[in-house]
Amino acid sequence: MRNFRTILPLCLAVTSIATVSAQSRLLLTSQRDHTFRVFDPMTMEQLSATVESDDAGHEVMATPDGKTAFVPIYGNAGVGRAGTDGDHIDIYDVATGKLTGTIKFPHGVRPHRPIWNATNGTFLVSAELDKAAAIIDPKTGKIIGEVPTGAEQSHMITLLPGGKKLYSANVHPGSVSVMDVPNRKLIKVIPISDNTQRLSCSNDGAYIFTADQTTPDLVVIDTKTDTIKKRVKLPAIGYGSTPTPDGKYVLVAMANQDNVAVVDLKTLEVTKTIPSIAGLNEIVVSPDSKWAWASSPKMNSLAKIDLVKGETVKTVPAGKYPDGMWLTK
Repeated sequence: MRNFRTILPLCLAVTSIATVSAQSRLLLTSQRDHTFRVFDPMTMEQLSATVESDDAGHEVMATPDGKTAFVPIYGNAGVGRAGTDGDHIDIYDVATGKLTGTIKFPHGVRPHRPIWNATNGTFLVSAELDKAAAIIDPKTGKIIGEVPTGAEQSHMITLLPGGKKLYSANVHPGSVSVMDVPNRKLIKVIPISDNTQRLSCSNDGAYIFTADQTTPDLVVIDTKTDTIKKRVKLPAIGYGSTPTPDGKYVLVAMANQDNVAVVDLKTLEVTKTIPSIAGLNEIVVSPDSKWAWASSPKMNSLAKIDLVKGETVKTVPAGKYPDGMWLTK
């Protein structure tokens, strides 16, 4: 196991930009060939593909300056299934694609989704087997605490603006946990269904979105009351979702349909669908809300979507079972 290399202090002020810059990179993890991949998001050229230290990473996150990437190593099985239990996070140099260090957990936790807390320069990562989100100082590589989710299989997490309130999607319990980050305590658990998958947060922090896996509903949670505000009917069962930076829509990947659903955030209704490739998992959107990229484990491909024209303009191979993505600034 490689030792953690100290990272220089991070610049956590995120600058708003109008479009995808020439320096932007699309980062992707491909589960079944255990690779960390870097693409030019506009040309879709693959710039590097690096085999991870061991087992599979499912998600990825970059530092705000786009220079360093973190890939939690989950293990060799899906959520809730028997397999190895990942116990570390790989660290990569984005420019070269090279592995530069690791952050080690004291035991296997199946770390999954990392997210920045820009208010204090730390990041959180879901630690499924601990029923918690771990808090990590990226400058030291130390785990400095955890926030309990109160549920099994807390697979994905998202943080409200301000960094005080955290939410987790708990897959087979079929619930969403609400947590107080500063006080590191569980606030409540919201029942959704027998199975829920992934979640995202509206830009203003008003809503949390999670995809019910038993019925084609995007469940909208009001963050003021932490109750379900609405179930938005989708054309098919949803999976990953993400809001557009302009605050107008939330895009929903539908793994069993070759379309992306577009939900209007004013009406909380599906206004249209955008044709794409089958089996979409996760979506990221450009800062100007004109482009989106979606991963398809089913097709082993990455799709580029023109949101203005409402069409998929290019697909490229992306290894075996491409999944988590991150677009650098």
